[in-house]
Amino acid sequence: MSTPHENTPGAGVGASASAPAPAGVPPVGVPELLDLDDVGGRVERTRLPSGLRVLTETMPGVLSATVGIWVGVGSRDESDPVAGSSHFLEHLLFKGTRTRSALEIATAMDAVGGEMNAFTAKEHTCYYANVLASDLPLAVAILGDLVTDALNTAEDLESERTVVLEEIAMRDDEPADAVHDLFAETLFGDTALGRSVLGTVESIESLTRDDVDGWYRSRYAVPSIVVAAAGRVSHEQVLELVEKAFGERLGGRADPAPLRSGGDVVLDRPARATGLISRRTEQTHLLIGGLGVGRHDERRYAAAVLETAVGGGMSSRLFQEIREKRGLVYSVGSALTHYAGTGTFSVYAGCSPKRVPEVLRLVREELARVAADGLTAEEVARGRGQLRGGLVLGLEDTGSRMTRLGKSELAHGEYVPVRGVLDRIDAVDTEQVRAVAADLLTRPTCLAVVGPYRESDLDTL
Repeated sequence: MSTPHENTPGAGVGASASAPAPAGVPPVGVPELLDLDDVGGRVERTRLPSGLRVLTETMPGVLSATVGIWVGVGSRDESDPVAGSSHFLEHLLFKGTRTRSALEIATAMDAVGGEMNAFTAKEHTCYYANVLASDLPLAVAILGDLVTDALNTAEDLESERTVVLEEIAMRDDEPADAVHDLFAETLFGDTALGRSVLGTVESIESLTRDDVDGWYRSRYAVPSIVVAAAGRVSHEQVLELVEKAFGERLGGRADPAPLRSGGDVVLDRPARATGLISRRTEQTHLLIGGLGVGRHDERRYAAAVLETAVGGGMSSRLFQEIREKRGLVYSVGSALTHYAGTGTFSVYAGCSPKRVPEVLRLVREELARVAADGLTAEEVARGRGQLRGGLVLGLEDTGSRMTRLGKSELAHGEYVPVRGVLDRIDAVDTEQVRAVAADLLTRPTCLAVVGPYRESDLDTL
């Protein structure tokens, strides 16, 4: 299964908190035209009486289509005893339905040269397929079958349990991946956001068929589902295919599931100061950072410009100071992650163990300097330009367009046109960046380390 990404171009920065529906919004079941401009294609949305939402973006210049079924459930919804259930279920759904075996599912997609996959994140799960536009009916039928009619047998669960345990082992063998899960655990502690999407060896070994199938039956409810498609598609065609694929599950009336509030994780500082995975590695992998802004915080545009200038590219301060001027690392950079009600700001670096103290000193000094003085007008302008280009270039394929549709609707309840996002980025000024830097970069931080260290060594870093 593919690796989840919390932030996709235009999905986090590109959407905003939902607002009450304005007067004149078309009634349930009537398509809404959301966008039609030179940056995006024709974007339409229909909210079905059942609570299911269908969004499409018509891109006449392509010959393919990508369709995704987004379910508003992820590892953040799990309790400790069933940690990893959402990800486990994502695997299990491909094992077969009442009308298709796992081999038949795989064979049908291979026969048309399509790609089908899925990923689980903290707050959602997505099943998607990329096919020739002429094969869109097949893709919607198979994905709909997986999401609405999976068998989840005990036999399949046992075979897939081994696969998931191997995925955890693969993560553990890759320090650059392990340090990110360690950082989340160190920052968020014993909360759902602090746990890995994969779960733990102990939780995966203890999950039963009733646990996973019960998660499926209770959580994969139509009001929590969004279907998004982009490419050479028409809204009417996709609606017809979705209604056929979901069948009787579209009966009745319901409102779409409410937006996630984020009230389950309320922190004002990291849960712990340090986290360590002691391992004999050639490189030490570091993540230092703290709490950021939630995805509904209007400061996220200024925060994105800040992060881009600080560590988002080859011209960024961290890259120039630590790699280009001193040659201390191969990789160094910053990242923002947005969740409902909270988020993270972090800096990653990988370097020789002997260089760790100097690298951390330089990172801390640079962040303190930006917190105190902000960024120059030139840096802010460059950050805006980098975000603008990255947003538009990142939406050149049907998959990224589909992802933007699905995440915007599921996480924000509304769609903001690409042009609107570019305008919001352009509106960020030096003073806004200075203000958000003075807040974010002075918050308490934590440090996650994977490398040849002991716990006592962390006191000196």
